Amino acid sequence: MPTLRVLALLAVCSLAQAAEVKYDFVPNFLGTPPGKATIGNGHGEIAVDAAGQIYVSVQEKDAGIQVYGKDGKFLKALPLPMSLHGFVIRSSAEGEFLYGAVLGEQRFIKAKLDGTIVMEIKPDAFPADKGKGKDKAGKPVNALKLTNCDVAANGDIYIVDGYGKSWIFVFDKDGKFKSVFGGPTQIVDGKGFANTHKVFVDNRFKPARLLCLDRGNNRMFHVDLDGSNPQMIAKEGLRNPSSASFHGDLMCVAEIAGRVSVWNKEGQMVAALGVNDNTGANGTKKETNTPTVKPAAWREGVVTSPHGITFDNDGNILETEWNTFGRVLRWNRK
Repeated sequence: MPTLRVLALLAVCSLAQAAEVKYDFVPNFLGTPPGKATIGNGHGEIAVDAAGQIYVSVQEKDAGIQVYGKDGKFLKALPLPMSLHGFVIRSSAEGEFLYGAVLGEQRFIKAKLDGTIVMEIKPDAFPADKGKGKDKAGKPVNALKLTNCDVAANGDIYIVDGYGKSWIFVFDKDGKFKSVFGGPTQIVDGKGFANTHKVFVDNRFKPARLLCLDRGNNRMFHVDLDGSNPQMIAKEGLRNPSSASFHGDLMCVAEIAGRVSVWNKEGQMVAALGVNDNTGANGTKKETNTPTVKPAAWREGVVTSPHGITFDNDGNILETEWNTFGRVLRWNRK
C-alpha cells in the first residue's frame, strides 16, 4: 500500500479515537501588497498580535514582515531582516514584542511591533564549541543555523539551531547565555535531535513545557524547560512537523509534507486540514515539501508545503507555506 495512503489511514484512525474539531476553509482571505500579484518569497512564519493583526515573513529586502489587518487587507511592511525564518509575538509587562531567529545572519532579535529592534543576541554569544564547523575547503566557519525561538514566562529565550545540529540554547531576558541542550547527543526514544525545525513554549501545561518539532525524525515531543523529562506526543503517521501554535487546549501543526493537523492536550489528533495527496487535480506530482509549486497549480483548500502556522485570537487557523510566490491559507473554527 502506498505510503501516503497508509498515513491517511493512520490519520483517520487517530481522528476516530478523539472528538473531532471542525473548521471551514476560507478562500482568498489574504490580500497582497500594492502592485504585487502574490505575497512574495515565503520561507518563514506567521503570527497574530493582540489586536488581531497578521504578521507574515517574506524573503524580500525591506519587507521582512508584511502586516495585514484582521480582514486580510495589506497594511504595511516592516523593514526587518529578510531571513526571519521563525518568529513569535509575545506580550509581557513591558508590552508586546516580536522575537525572531534570523537564519541568514545567525542572530536573534527582539523588536517592537513597528519594526524597531531593541535587543539582539549576536553569533559570538553562542557557545563556541556548538557553533564550530568547516567549509568545503576545510576552513573554520560558524556552523549555527538558527531557525526559531520562543520566550518563557520568566523571560528566558529559547533558540534552536534547527538547520544545524539541533542544539537548543537558553538565554536570560537580557541576552546572557544560560545553558544548552538537545542536539545529536541527547537521546529521546533511541534517537538524537535532528532537524528540530522549531520549538515553542507550551503554556497549556503547568509547569510549562517546550514543544520540539523534530522534523528530521518525523516526530514531536515535549521536554521540561531545562531540557529534561522528554515526553513523546507522536512519532508515527506525521508528515514532517514544521511549526505549531496553541489556543486554549488545542495545538495546530504545520506539516511540510502536506497537512495541517490539530491536536488536543492529550496528544490526540482532532482535525486534519488541507491534506495533500501529492498528485494534484491534473496529476501534478511533488506538490509537497517544495517551494516551487506555481499559483496556477494551487488547489483551493489544499496545502502544498506548510511551514508556519498560528491560531488567531478567536481560534481560527492561519498557515503560511514554503513557496517562492508566497501563500497563506485560513480555516475558521466552526
